Amino acid sequence: MKTLLGIVLMSALALILGGCIEDGIDTSPSSQPDFSVDTLYMGTVFTGQPTPTSRFKVYNRHDRIISISDISIRGGSRVFRLNVDGFAGENFHNVEIRPKDSIFVFVEATLAPNGRPELTEINQTIDFTTNGVTRSVVINAEGQDVRQLNGEIIDTDTRFDAVYPYQIFDSLVVSPGATLTLAPGTTLHFHDKAYCRVEGTLVSEGTPELPVNFCGDRTGNVVGQISFDLMASQWRGLEFAPESRGNRLSHTIVRNTVSGVLADSLSQVTLVNCRLRNSAGYTLRSRYADLRIVGCELAEAADGVLSLTGGKAVVNHTTIANYYLFAALRGPSVQFDHYDAESDNGSSMPYLTADFTNCIIYGNGTDLSVGDFSGSLVTLRRCLLKSNGEDVDNFIACIWDTDPLYYTVRSDYYFDYRLKPDSPALGAADPALILPEASADFYGVSRLQEAPNLGAYQAAGDQD
Repeated sequence: MKTLLGIVLMSALALILGGCIEDGIDTSPSSQPDFSVDTLYMGTVFTGQPTPTSRFKVYNRHDRIISISDISIRGGSRVFRLNVDGFAGENFHNVEIRPKDSIFVFVEATLAPNGRPELTEINQTIDFTTNGVTRSVVINAEGQDVRQLNGEIIDTDTRFDAVYPYQIFDSLVVSPGATLTLAPGTTLHFHDKAYCRVEGTLVSEGTPELPVNFCGDRTGNVVGQISFDLMASQWRGLEFAPESRGNRLSHTIVRNTVSGVLADSLSQVTLVNCRLRNSAGYTLRSRYADLRIVGCELAEAADGVLSLTGGKAVVNHTTIANYYLFAALRGPSVQFDHYDAESDNGSSMPYLTADFTNCIIYGNGTDLSVGDFSGSLVTLRRCLLKSNGEDVDNFIACIWDTDPLYYTVRSDYYFDYRLKPDSPALGAADPALILPEASADFYGVSRLQEAPNLGAYQAAGDQD
């Protein structure tokens, strides 16, 4: 009995000692931490204001505790600020990481103004010294001076140049009777909940080389390889107020919105070679407005891509696609309302007149909210559709139930709606239906050839 008790006690002692050894600090110079990144790219950040927080992980992949004796920014820093495992500071000592565990390092920065429009690149190094060995992570940021506007009201004819980007807080409003003109290459960054409302007129003069951008003011990646460029709900959106007239946007990109672009009652908006994408609502909504949509890409929205209620819409050589990432789709790609007596909403406004020509409507979910437009003034001519249907009075020479073969790969967060070499939409458009504004696509490639493509892009894909 005593012998058995001794064996049990010795076994227990061995387990305890083994556990102590297992949990002890590893002092071998070969036992070093690993990092989730070699370089932490914070993206382009606006000077003179704190950046959003970026982060990376430090791993202990060993079987015992490692103790990082020193964590600090080489040479000190007046630009970058650190938080290591929940503690803010400039220098950190004896930071322990348990076996097979990890800690976060958070980084913020405030970059001094550059005094010029060009970007200023800043690189600094965080050193991690463990068991006498120093390993490093580089922090990279590009500083951009920016013009800040807060609750800006445009009440006289005004032109924004592209020398510096603009950062909009609260709102940018174009008053009745005033015209805001955006020069080629102008970029408007909207802060959280900010919006642009056009009660007068907006003219956006983007070009293939210098498009105009409406976007959120977050840069870099949300997490991993997911860029803020893909994220909706960063700002409210662009609104054309009732009776706003003469609006024309060319080569203009509007993204990252809560509610997309709204053309309200009796407003008049022309979109030529524009990209509207990444909305938590609709990408483009029209309520009794006069819309002309030519050579555009309308894509990625939770509620649906295009919503037309009454009014007039001319849609030519436009790609309408929905592969929205961050929510289940709540509606078809194109939603039609108030287009005939059966869909009358009691508004006493004219029914919808819509003409879709040489377009592609294909993506996840349903393409059209209506399958029969008999007796209405809605027509689709020479369009490629996801639906499995057949030509009737309001569907003329359409291509049914056919994948256009975009370059888009949703699972890889890659969205390119140009067409692969074996796409059935290549050379499938009717040249007689090309509107004058559609003579060239977003990239400046001519459509005036024997066999133009359906949809927004004549340019070959996967070449950027």
